[in-house]
Amino acid sequence: MTQINQLLTIMAKLRNPNGGCPWDLEQNFATIAPYTIEEAYEVADAIAKGDMDELKNELGDLLLQVVFHAQMAAEEKLFTFDDVAAAISEKMIRRHPHVFGDAEIKDAAAQTENWETIKAAERSKKKSDRTLADVPAALPALLRAQKLQARAARVGFDWPDTRGVISKIKEELAEVEEALASGNKAHTEEEIGDLLFAVTNLARFVEADAETALRGTNQKFIRRFESVEDGLAAQGKNIKDATLDEMEALWNEAKKKEVA
Repeated sequence: MTQINQLLTIMAKLRNPNGGCPWDLEQNFATIAPYTIEEAYEVADAIAKGDMDELKNELGDLLLQVVFHAQMAAEEKLFTFDDVAAAISEKMIRRHPHVFGDAEIKDAAAQTENWETIKAAERSKKKSDRTLADVPAALPALLRAQKLQARAARVGFDWPDTRGVISKIKEELAEVEEALASGNKAHTEEEIGDLLFAVTNLARFVEADAETALRGTNQKFIRRFESVEDGLAAQGKNIKDATLDEMEALWNEAKKKEVA
């Protein structure tokens, strides 16, 4: 028995009404979906850490999610794990005509363009031919914003250069300030969203990944904040009792060390 067949057998047993796991039996597509998203993030986290042993384990957890969904679908006679594997195999062959056919692709950029052309043709066969129709709503907001912007750019809805993007960021920042002055919380939140969208568009325009960029900044914040905590501890102080000026001084020290 192959390892994947063993995993499929385990999942079927867990979902068996006669002797299966009560928790697994209670689940459905909607209840499992959050775990699927969580496991994908844990895969990304292992990659960011460079921990290959953890990556191996997290990829297993993610694979289990695919098997879980496929098992539930098989129970409802919708599709099987083999159908899932066959569908992605067929898609990969279709989207790589330069590998599995006679098409010629000179570089990665040309392949990306060809990939999107093929995807556009696939969308035209579906119920909706809207440009933005199949950008998943469940994606993280930054990632979805960048995908929406990229999709719109491919049909010509884009700035000619970064000057337009930066001008838009300044415009949105001014509108945030106006909203703050108005005291309207809902309007302020809306304008902050517009600002985040504009900044995300700058990342997309310069071919940076907004989600990765922010994830890196989050880690940098944690690193510097922990340096502030360590600095205060070395002085015999608790961070809860420190002044903002004390924390700011230690923050700047941590920042200088990183730059150096």
